[in-house]
Amino acid sequence: MKPIEIIMIGAGQRGNVYSPYSLQYPNELKIVGVAEPDATRRKQYQQKYCLNENVCLHTWEDVFTREKWADAVMICTPDDLHYAPAMAAVAKGYDILLEKPIAPTEKECVDIAQAAEDAGVKVVVCHVLRYSPFFCQLKEIIDSGEIGEIVTIVHNENVGDIHHSHSFARGKWSKLEESSPMILAKSCHDIDILQWLIGKKCLALSSFGSLKFFNKNNCPETAPPRCTDGCDVNCPYDARKLYMKGDWWFRGAAAGYANPSDEDVMAALKAGPYGRCVFQCDNDVVDHQTVNMLFEDDITVMFSMSSLTPDISRSIKIMGTKGQIKGHTSPNVIIVTDFITRKEREIQVSAQGGHGGGDAGIMHAFCKYLRGEIGAEEISEARISAENHKLCFKAEESRLDGGIIINL
Repeated sequence: MKPIEIIMIGAGQRGNVYSPYSLQYPNELKIVGVAEPDATRRKQYQQKYCLNENVCLHTWEDVFTREKWADAVMICTPDDLHYAPAMAAVAKGYDILLEKPIAPTEKECVDIAQAAEDAGVKVVVCHVLRYSPFFCQLKEIIDSGEIGEIVTIVHNENVGDIHHSHSFARGKWSKLEESSPMILAKSCHDIDILQWLIGKKCLALSSFGSLKFFNKNNCPETAPPRCTDGCDVNCPYDARKLYMKGDWWFRGAAAGYANPSDEDVMAALKAGPYGRCVFQCDNDVVDHQTVNMLFEDDITVMFSMSSLTPDISRSIKIMGTKGQIKGHTSPNVIIVTDFITRKEREIQVSAQGGHGGGDAGIMHAFCKYLRGEIGAEEISEARISAENHKLCFKAEESRLDGGIIINL
């Protein structure tokens, strides 16, 4: 079997999560090129995947100045740089693995999906939770009919306060103008999962939320603009603790490249975004939000996303006419209750790798889809994903303007 040849566009964190699949399963996937503006990242990627210099390009535009030279591209650029390379890839006839969200606006999401459909190009959006053993097990139980018909789902995304301080207060997803609503940037995974589990159309929704904690109103009086300016506050978000003394991921995130020295991390904190006081940033995305949804057949859903949690996890309760499912991803445990016998059975789900096995799972599914072994209805294809993204945009509209949005 000839491996699918793919070009990586954006060799940052997510790009380096998906690419190792090619090393583990070289018969399925082969990296044949990279486009990455950061010279250090580009060099590291080149060495890891044994690429020649002439296929290590500086910009995504460079990829498409040539005649088509691979089967597909992986687009793992920042959110606001998804649309242009995706449309260019479609025009050249490349199949695409596209990091979520599809794009920061509803129109761009629809445009990409429509352009791909018109060109006969396959586009898969990285809703990796669909491919994790935990959520696959939930789907299997629901589809078996064991709990009857779904009546209500209560689903929580626990973002984690440390994660919020890094990504949504100090980091790249902190400002609406430069990124996208947090319900889209962070929780399009969850909206996608809910629609996938239910398998029906959402008819109406309403949403509430705000930036309650990570703002200037909660800044300690003695805190300077930067943690590195001699801050003496005992704060869980002290950049010196998180990045200087943190694990390799935090250190690399602060410096912008892998394995930085202590001096490099400190220099980055003194000058870059991750050294700022978390209460004195220019962030404006929410730190908590709820979405209430009505699906076909009178199925009600309550989704809550909150950053004020100690862990990064998801919990779910699915209430049916014959039974109930409770699940939590930390640990990966599912409990099914039968209404007649009142007995419970516990399922311990094995979840190895990123996103509980979803990162590797989507790569395997993507390869199968491109080989024609599964259809669009079995994967997070762009048209399906764009419809689910629409719910995120409508939720943000409801949060800002108030009221219930119907006729979705």
